[in-house]
Amino acid sequence: MSKQISVIIPTLNAGQQITELLEALQAQTRKPDEIIVVDSQSDDDTVHRVRHFDDVRLLQIQRKNFDHGATRDMALRESKGDYVLFLTQDALPKDEYYIEELLKPFSDERVALVSGRQIARLSARSSEKLVREFNYPPVSHVRSAKDIPRFGIKAFFATDVCSAYRRDAYLAVGGFEHPITTNEDMFIAASFLCAGYSVAYAADAQVWHSHNFSLKQQYKRNYIMGKEIELRKDKLGGAKVAGEGASLVKYVMSGLARSGQVGEMFWFCLDCAARLLGNRAGVRAARKKR
Repeated sequence: MSKQISVIIPTLNAGQQITELLEALQAQTRKPDEIIVVDSQSDDDTVHRVRHFDDVRLLQIQRKNFDHGATRDMALRESKGDYVLFLTQDALPKDEYYIEELLKPFSDERVALVSGRQIARLSARSSEKLVREFNYPPVSHVRSAKDIPRFGIKAFFATDVCSAYRRDAYLAVGGFEHPITTNEDMFIAASFLCAGYSVAYAADAQVWHSHNFSLKQQYKRNYIMGKEIELRKDKLGGAKVAGEGASLVKYVMSGLARSGQVGEMFWFCLDCAARLLGNRAGVRAARKKR
């Protein structure tokens, strides 16, 4: 019997994006056997758009009850797939081979989680495009616990923007942590590695996804990330983030310098300051909470 595929998409005021995403999923060479949309009380036409697709299952929750870990865990346990794929509402498969490519690493029975590659949208800032290039390179790889010393924090790389889970492995490690405000993907990747599974990155499984965050948004995002990582740093074995951040800055600034984008270099410096200050504030908040 062939393996069944479920796709889960959390939504909040997705609008036209959800229509484009559902149409793209229906056009895949490997069509999903089940699509579940979990909506958190959208007050636009998201629910109406989803109901236009007869083969899509709609689950509705109160907005106040949404949790990055608990909501995804609930939806996965409601699904039937042997492999369960997650997408965010603003991630759009780049081509019709996305699901096919994302599933390929599962030919290795040890692989529990696969993440796809994010390609910046054409509307993204130049610095954001370079950030995506750095974080999502064109070469696929598989990591296990023995790779943690070499990869550091990158050993736990995972993204539920575009991911796939082996159902039995997910259940074996207990699922996503919750309550949690971000990085549920990173921490379950750590659980997989600790349990002897492997985690893969499939560079040919590509989605359009990027953000043009304001400085305030970048600060808030990194505050939340810094706080969650500090609270759960024991799961990451004390792996350091600083070295990876320095490499990112060097890569982006070099790329902008080569193209003579002085104004964008200045903006990226401000963006980095917002990231750093947000992260440090989040770490301090977590330490006070301990």
